[in-house]
Amino acid sequence: MKKNPLLKLENLGQSIWMDFIRRGMISSGELKRLIEEDGLRGVTSNPSIFEKAIAGSRDYDDAIRTLARDGKSVDQIYAALAVEDIQRVADLFRPVYDRLDGADGYVSLEVSPRLAYDTAGTIADARRLWVAVSRPNLMIKVPGTIEGLPAIQQLIGEGINVNITLLFGLPRYRRVAEAYIAGLETRAVQGKPLKSVASVASFFLSRIDVLVDPTLEKTMEMDKSKADFLDIFHGQVAIFSAKAAYRIYKEIFDGERFGKLKDQGARTQRLLWASTSTKNPAYSDLKYVEALIGPETIDTIPLETLSAYRDRGKPASRLSKGGLKAAGTLRRLSEAGMDLDRVTQQLEDEGVKKFVEAFDGLMNTLEEKRVAAIR
Repeated sequence: MKKNPLLKLENLGQSIWMDFIRRGMISSGELKRLIEEDGLRGVTSNPSIFEKAIAGSRDYDDAIRTLARDGKSVDQIYAALAVEDIQRVADLFRPVYDRLDGADGYVSLEVSPRLAYDTAGTIADARRLWVAVSRPNLMIKVPGTIEGLPAIQQLIGEGINVNITLLFGLPRYRRVAEAYIAGLETRAVQGKPLKSVASVASFFLSRIDVLVDPTLEKTMEMDKSKADFLDIFHGQVAIFSAKAAYRIYKEIFDGERFGKLKDQGARTQRLLWASTSTKNPAYSDLKYVEALIGPETIDTIPLETLSAYRDRGKPASRLSKGGLKAAGTLRRLSEAGMDLDRVTQQLEDEGVKKFVEAFDGLMNTLEEKRVAAIR
């Protein structure tokens, strides 16, 4: 029998996390099976995922009804539902976390997206969630906005695991890695343990190509003389960015500054590939998985992509190949009339807005269910 391709990824140094959570998967044993049979090593959540889970299923109706009749507010109902789900998932992954000595087996829970531009609010919400869930294999998701950077440093310094989300640009990624290291340095000065702290930097991919490709196509149509040059970038800017980010990762975490922390037990801040479901039907549904397999990385994928990779995946280490060329090619994007820094800032702004809208939608759904329960 052909070995499960998902299991082969672990031998190549990459972990698969699932970008999905729903109470029914936990209760039915489906998530446990994915851990045991597919080698799943973690789960991430975000406002959009919870909105789809709660609004799109009846898994939570009984719990909502009970909480509503106990007089709980919408915010309290959401907190109770999210914390319970995350605790149960963390407990399922605890054997993985223990077996790998904290190197994997995490579940992520995001601070309120309304706090994306509020440093103090992000820190306070992260502390609240960390205490409420009370699991060592929890990661608190913090947006990689300018305002998020000092929050990352502070939380890491306090020993709170952080998953940095909504990362699109290479300059911002450097600052995120530096914030992580600065937080570890704070702990080191205070004589606190470093090995117990973990972090990942979630680089969002497919959304980059979704935004860039139409502009490239329009320019190629208007100026045929540039078609061959622009075709280099078509459908590839996200992968070029990921390969360039991996080179930065190696530079920073193989460097002298982090080396001093590593000697004291510090873990690298692994790169996590997010937004890996293919949005363009012309591209392979495994496009953002196959191209980005490499050591010390994570690919977080939705359930549909996980199933597809189980059936058709072709594991091979490809991430480090062409990294220098990818970085150089990206620098030529300006010749196509495109400012990548402006593009990635637009994607960050849109990402924050989408998460806020999803969170607001979730709160509205919970309010409707709360009112219906107490009538």
